[in-house]
Amino acid sequence: MNKTFDDLIAGLNGKPMKKVAVAVAQDSAVLEAVQAAKERGIANAVLVGDETKIREIASSLNMNINDFELIHVADDYEAALSAVKLVHDGKADMYMKGLIDTKGFLKSVLDKDVGLRTGSALSHVCVFDIEGIDKLLFLTDVAFIPYPTLEDKVNIIKNTLEITSACGIEQPKIAPLAAVEVVNPKMPATVEAAELTQMYKDGQLTGCIVDGPLSLDLAIDPDAAAHKGATDRDIQGDADILLFPDIHAGNLVYKALVHTARVKNGNIITGTKAPVILTSRSDDFECKVNSIALGAVVSEAMKNN
Repeated sequence: MNKTFDDLIAGLNGKPMKKVAVAVAQDSAVLEAVQAAKERGIANAVLVGDETKIREIASSLNMNINDFELIHVADDYEAALSAVKLVHDGKADMYMKGLIDTKGFLKSVLDKDVGLRTGSALSHVCVFDIEGIDKLLFLTDVAFIPYPTLEDKVNIIKNTLEITSACGIEQPKIAPLAAVEVVNPKMPATVEAAELTQMYKDGQLTGCIVDGPLSLDLAIDPDAAAHKGATDRDIQGDADILLFPDIHAGNLVYKALVHTARVKNGNIITGTKAPVILTSRSDDFECKVNSIALGAVVSEAMKNN
């Protein structure tokens, strides 16, 4: 089982280096990340965008742009289509957002001719390596589906299981979160969490353990679970996947961790034919490198399967 991002990256040693296609690559933070990813043996990159701007930024970073394949496409959306087509056609292994708005980037992902749609719903997974927690923690969905329905949550679980499997985690424990750990008809998140748990018990959700509703402390803190007497729960502070009731809860926890705790993290879009790397402009350099590494790990698993 991989417990840290260092473990994930070490697992790529000896494997053919993956290739990431970057849409609208004239972005200093992204160029720094792809350079670091190549230097660390994680992935190479194809840079698609305005060649003049890419070269100018690379020069300011003392980056040898000749180490990378460069494809000139001046228009942002056309550049995105060119980049995603490389992945669609098998000429690259994963797709990454550069200096393009998220709406345009996702539109290219879903393009019917050259995109990466599978017919499944898309969702977002954040993988955290948190000091003090002896495992990787998977948060979903914190950035994509604002108010997931019960059906959406089932799809989110299935998408996330592909990521945990790629990271070497078998039979992960999934905690559908709520403010409390008991069902309250006035709190829909608790009702849906219980329904997901029943679906697991009925064999409709396989390859995992689902136990909800759970409050966050019971999901991730064994001492809190023991103190509250939750000894009859399938999850007692040892959840692998935190399933959030809506984007507000997920995004707040995500940013609280990033800005207050000692963490490493990476982000990925799931439900696509190939890994899609979508990071925020506020995400730091290491997050972007870790996201490329996560994409490489998932790409390798997809190839093997």
